[in-house]
Amino acid sequence: MALDLETREQLIDTVRRFVAERLRPLEAKVAEDDAMPDDLLEEMKALGLYGLSIPEEYGGLDLSMEDECLVAVELGRTSPAFRSAFGTNVGIGSQGLCMFGTDAQKQKYLPGIALGEIITSFALTEPEAGSDSANVQTRAILDGDHYVLNGAKRFITNANKAHLFTVMARTDPEKPGAGGVSAFLVERDLPGLSVGKPEKKMGQQGAHICDVIFDNVRVPVENRLGREGEGFKVAMQVLDRGRLHISAVCIGVAERLIKDCVAYMSERKQFGQPLSSFQLLQGMIADSKTESLAAKALTMETARKRDAGESVTMEAAAAKYFASEMVGRVADRAVQIFGGAGYVADHGIERLYRDVRIFRIYEGTSQIQQVVIARETLKRGG
Repeated sequence: MALDLETREQLIDTVRRFVAERLRPLEAKVAEDDAMPDDLLEEMKALGLYGLSIPEEYGGLDLSMEDECLVAVELGRTSPAFRSAFGTNVGIGSQGLCMFGTDAQKQKYLPGIALGEIITSFALTEPEAGSDSANVQTRAILDGDHYVLNGAKRFITNANKAHLFTVMARTDPEKPGAGGVSAFLVERDLPGLSVGKPEKKMGQQGAHICDVIFDNVRVPVENRLGREGEGFKVAMQVLDRGRLHISAVCIGVAERLIKDCVAYMSERKQFGQPLSSFQLLQGMIADSKTESLAAKALTMETARKRDAGESVTMEAAAAKYFASEMVGRVADRAVQIFGGAGYVADHGIERLYRDVRIFRIYEGTSQIQQVVIARETLKRGG
């Protein structure tokens, strides 16, 4: 649902102030502790951040894709780990349910998801199925009125906090590839489901990823999401939306880095002049600003197309590819502009440099985006 202009501005202003006043002051502490303060998570729930994309009838804000992207840009102005706390509820952990769920499934889960009482997670990646996501080996064998799940998932965001997993599993062992994969809503407390310890990561401390193990987990038939064999369709449609959201976050981080660089260049002097007077550094700012503006134009135009009901698989992949690569370049330039100060922890530049590296990997690597862009372009004839 598209917000009217006044409501949109009020929401964006609220999120912007929350980022500036509550999140940015806690960046270093959250990174050092590798944990989010409980009171901060409660504030996020009170602001409705867990329900940005959930339909109004279930207690969410039901934002349009365009409005969600505008909010995501604001959230990108701080450590991406903060957004990750509720990001799965907004995106990959809930959207399969929103798009393909039955009325009963939606009534059961979506109100809790919107409030942040139910934390969601999206379990697709496996030890042998990362970019090759159609090669899912986790099995779901029908046994009476239940499916029995066996297998392992890897690098699953928010798995240690999740109450509900959207799980991709192979229901037809004889059918290779995407056609044999189905999607399931799997509750955390089912016997046989276990979660590994959080991985030590390069960046985004405070946001956690873990393995998820299924050992004869019995999932009721009514918890299948969509029809048998539709799992890959569910996953890909969820990722279209998720890729636009991530693109917007990348833009927010880039804008934050550019602003930090401009402030530093105005204050720091070398050879008796502020850094802002040196043309080679001005060139870095010009490149960063141009690329950031281009990413924003592509992302917002694609969001509007999606809101209009158009297929945006190619455009969403292009936005995610360009925006995630762009923010990596901007972060690298920021370290260079800050010099030694950018390499040490005081200014937070090196932390953001590490934080943004994952954007080129999750929700489809840059190389997978290239494959999608090329395939869709060839399909369309140019």
